[in-house]
This record gives sequence, C-alpha cells and structure tokens, in this order.
Amino acid sequence: MPVAHKVAIVTGASSGIGLGTAVKLAGEGMAVLGAGRDATRLAELEATVGDAVGDSGRIATVAVDLTADDGPATVVQAALSRWGRIDYLINNAAKTKFNPYENLDGLTSEDFLAIYKVNVAGAYQMVRAVVPHMRKLGKGSIVNNSSIGGVTGIASSMAYAASKAALNMMTQSLSLVLGPEIRINAIAPGAIQTRWLQGGMTPDQFQQFLVAAADMVPLKMVPTAEQIAEALVWFLEGASAVTGEVLMVDAGLHCGRLPPTSSSKATWDNAKK
Repeated sequence: MPVAHKVAIVTGASSGIGLGTAVKLAGEGMAVLGAGRDATRLAELEATVGDAVGDSGRIATVAVDLTADDGPATVVQAALSRWGRIDYLINNAAKTKFNPYENLDGLTSEDFLAIYKVNVAGAYQMVRAVVPHMRKLGKGSIVNNSSIGGVTGIASSMAYAASKAALNMMTQSLSLVLGPEIRINAIAPGAIQTRWLQGGMTPDQFQQFLVAAADMVPLKMVPTAEQIAEALVWFLEGASAVTGEVLMVDAGLHCGRLPPTSSSKATWDNAKK
C-alpha cells in the first residue's frame, strides 16, 4: 500500500510534538487526523499543515475529551468517515502539574488521578479503539509518547513521572497481545524546546534552562519537537522487527548527568511560579 494512502491519528496534535508529528506525517504523504481539546488551536493546526504540505486534504481535526469513555470512539469514527482506514496511532496527549519534588504536599490524590487518566487511561482507550480497524488491515503501528521521567523518575512532578512509568509498562504489556499484526512502542524524550516545558517557567528561566540543559548532555543540544517527531515516525514506518520498546530520545541525557531541575530546589521553585 503506498504511503500516500496511509492514515495516522495523532492525539494532542495542536502544538509541540503533536504538531511537529502531524506536519511530518502529512509531508510524507499520509493523511492525518489530529485530536485535541482546543478547537481554536486545532483550526490553526489544519492551516499550518495545509500550508506546510500544500494540501489541506491531508489533515482533518476533531475536538474531543479523550478521557471521556466515548472520546476515542469519536476520534476513530472521524478518521474512518474521512478516509476509511486507520494505519497508525500516535498517543501524544498528556497532562502534568509542575511541582518540586521536595514539596510532598504539592500533589493531591486528585492530581495523581487526573494525570493518570490522561497519560495512561486515555492512551489505553485510544489503543483499544483503533485495534479492530488495524487488524482488519492486517497490520498497524502505535507509538506512545512517554518521557525520560518514566525511566529515571525525574520530571515535572512525581505524579507525571509515575504516569509515564506506567505508560512504558503498559506499552510492553500491550505488545504481548497486539502482535503479530500490530507493533506498539514508546519514545521517551528528555527536555524539549516546546510550549509544554516553557509553561512551567518564565521566558528568561526557560532560556537559562535551555543553555544549562544543553551543557549537561553529550550532544550539547535540547531537541526540538521536529526532532522528536523523527523518532516517532521511524517507529511507524521503520523498525519492522521492534515492538514493546521504549526508546530514549534525549540527546544522551540518560547516559549520566542529571538535568539542572533535578538537583536545584531554586530552579524548581522558580519553575512552578
């Protein structure tokens, strides 16, 4: 089947990694269904992808709450109604609450459950919704966008790190039952140059963080959303013998030194303001 006829669903598609992935997939000739909460941003996504690839017919969007029981079914139906098939799923939608690790009173049980509901249960429900349609095609590929926090325990908050660790294990568990037709993998980015990370800092703090973070990794860089998207698309189109894997895409952060936010209480205190 030519790549031009393949259909990908991208959740959390209106900004950051989701936006970068949607643009890259459409640029490679695929049709993309972008899902998210914010209808205004989704409209901007459609315009951005259409302008980037010169073909607005390759992108469609649906505003939906993926944590609702009928949310994933709504997304799947939108893709099927438009293009009649689903080849790929990128679970990119995520939620966090910035909180210094030292502040154990800064997270409630409601915070944990709200984050888990999006990052783990929402991803699971999307997988469950697309699997029957991929199996009808006889093949498919799913990629969960995780985090280095799910491997090292160091992230925007303990609740976020715990949710991504659960997502990693769920990816491995699902690989046992989705094969041989469907592969499922995860990527684990470190710091990324996106609005998501900047949302926890002032502009000056963010720029200082980028300089410090780049200095602490072997590749001396903080990846962009587009670079993370490259790894996501590789898992979809390449890696034909790989499933149940978690690939760290972090410029080498996992190789040793910790990011500045992990060891500086002042940085965490500033980031939460």
